[in-house]
Amino acid sequence: MERFGLVGLPNAGKSSLYNALTGGGALAAPYPFATKDPNIGVAMVPDERLDRLSVMSKSKKTVHAQVEVVDIGGLVEGASTGEGLGNKFLANIREVDAIVFVLRAFEDDDVVGPSDPIEHLRIVEIELALADLETVEKRLKQTQRAAKLDKSMVAETEALQIAYDQLSEGLPLYRAGLKDDVKELLAPYFLLTNRRVLVVVNVGEDDIESIPEKEKLISDEFNNAGDNVEVIGMCIQMEAEAAAIEDPDERNEILEGFGLGEGALFRMVRSAYHLLGLRTYMTTGEQESRAWTFHEGSTAPVCAGRIHGDFQRGFIRAEVIQWDELLELGSWNAAKDVGKMRVEGKDYIAQDGDVMEFRFNV
Repeated sequence: MERFGLVGLPNAGKSSLYNALTGGGALAAPYPFATKDPNIGVAMVPDERLDRLSVMSKSKKTVHAQVEVVDIGGLVEGASTGEGLGNKFLANIREVDAIVFVLRAFEDDDVVGPSDPIEHLRIVEIELALADLETVEKRLKQTQRAAKLDKSMVAETEALQIAYDQLSEGLPLYRAGLKDDVKELLAPYFLLTNRRVLVVVNVGEDDIESIPEKEKLISDEFNNAGDNVEVIGMCIQMEAEAAAIEDPDERNEILEGFGLGEGALFRMVRSAYHLLGLRTYMTTGEQESRAWTFHEGSTAPVCAGRIHGDFQRGFIRAEVIQWDELLELGSWNAAKDVGKMRVEGKDYIAQDGDVMEFRFNV
């Protein structure tokens, strides 16, 4: 299961966000390093499309997609040289597939550290860039020597040099406008900043109306990051309290009462899911409606393999229709009767929102 890690300065709201997403019991305390070892939990990816298909099919069970969430201990200035949790902190980040920055934008006399989200962002970015610089510098020296004898190492050496030049300026690689081929050459090094980033700006309960302003403030800071960064503002404390309410109608009523709509929590999970390059196809029937996760660009047989390896090995064909077309027609059989069900082969590239059934023979 793909995982994303919550990263930020101590007491920015990471553990509260983790608890809200996973229903976990991570300690959220107003002092640094309340989280020393990472907490790992699972968050459901909400999907109205699946819910509506489940109602259409009168399914006995509805199974949403899931992602892992890792609550990583707080980062402090100097982490790249061993301050705070130091190398342990950085190692925990390397093990996640995507990073969610949690930036504090609220005043609280009981919480140490700056309340300016720009200051939080500066510290986080510099520490991650410095850690990457150390990794790149070591490897660059090795490849420069190797490239003199092995010309196949030239492209990798050039990619490392590009990364070194940017990181030396304190610029994270997601801000550096790297070409896709350079990113791919750097991928084996699991660099902390060679990935897309989701940013959560955490405001106080009395400052909810400032969310659009705070979102824009941080978004403007990332004007050189292209589509590598997405920014979402929320009051984590309020979202966490709403998430703890089991009755969905009561929860929605509270969120609506504060003018928060469905809440930013669901939007954040969906954004993180797409940030990882994940997409969803669905199966639906009387027994179960289920969301299946696949990586963007996957073929139909690969998607079939998400259900079971035999489906991929013995793949014959896929019957496919987009979710909204199926809903409009009302049933799988109705879609077949009017010729809306497509038959796709091994080369079909699955699309987000496809509803599929597979034929296979092992």
